[in-house]
Amino acid sequence: MFTQLEVETMSNQAMPPIVPLLELRNRALSDSGGFANLRLLETAQCDPDTICFQIETGCYGKPFIIEDSGTRRLHFSLDLVQSAMRLDDPYALEFAYTRKMMAFLLFVPKPAHVLMVGLGGGSLAKFCYRYLPGTRLTVVEINPDVIALRAEFQVPNDKRLVIIHADAAAYLPTTEGDTDVLLLDGFDSKGIAPTFLNRDFYQAARRRLRPGGVLVANFAESRKHWSKHQAMLDEAFAGQVHWGTVPGGGNHIAFAFVDADGELSWKRLEERAEALADQFPLNFSTIVNSLREGSKLSWAKETSSKQAPPFLKQVIQTCRKFTTI
Repeated sequence: MFTQLEVETMSNQAMPPIVPLLELRNRALSDSGGFANLRLLETAQCDPDTICFQIETGCYGKPFIIEDSGTRRLHFSLDLVQSAMRLDDPYALEFAYTRKMMAFLLFVPKPAHVLMVGLGGGSLAKFCYRYLPGTRLTVVEINPDVIALRAEFQVPNDKRLVIIHADAAAYLPTTEGDTDVLLLDGFDSKGIAPTFLNRDFYQAARRRLRPGGVLVANFAESRKHWSKHQAMLDEAFAGQVHWGTVPGGGNHIAFAFVDADGELSWKRLEERAEALADQFPLNFSTIVNSLREGSKLSWAKETSSKQAPPFLKQVIQTCRKFTTI
């Protein structure tokens, strides 16, 4: 646990500096004959062939950037793309799961403070910065190399967007009740950040939220890899967890609610989606449908029927009257 002075120091400390990157153009990264432009946190004195070999064999220990004519991607390995930015629209949400995480706007349309765990390429941070101008944004990132690459992804340098170099497991318990929306998207080269797999982590995350707040968590790959996280999240939020699917991928998005804010139905969600459509470049009808699909998952229904609060039970009951879009 940090003292108040340590928390203030953590929040005000200098971030890892932005450093010049080594660019390796048209490098062959596999036997398939594919070529790519690499941008690396290395000096000109390094051995490029050794670095490329380490990347190809999965032994390279730093994040790196692969860029083509239209996209700049942050990688932890060749198989794991952590983030992507369109060069012609740097603030767009390129990955479908990030667009689904923005479903929190259906529940908290004007958050005063959004706390994010995991910077990556800054996709969610940049989108919230542009389209939620009245919102204070805090991003907690444990990897200094990821922070050092922030300028490559055009993450704004502004006092309204604070990036903190810290382990979220240590940072979240430092205060309570200061956050309206908490976004969890913390991954390393092996998957979900290992410090998340702890009851205290999810309990601290819940305490961080204000009344009416919502936690949104991205879970990737097969459920067998994150079922323990699901159980801890359900426990921390007393079963007040709803799920959204992400078509075409292995992601599931969890929405955990601090309290019941009144009964909701799919009709109400669709009305809110229509109201938000002109404010954000997002397809809220698709987002609502992902929530509807999530409510039909057998394991989600099993959990929600046992512990869900009244307004989520109403959502689940109502959704069964609708067919899939």
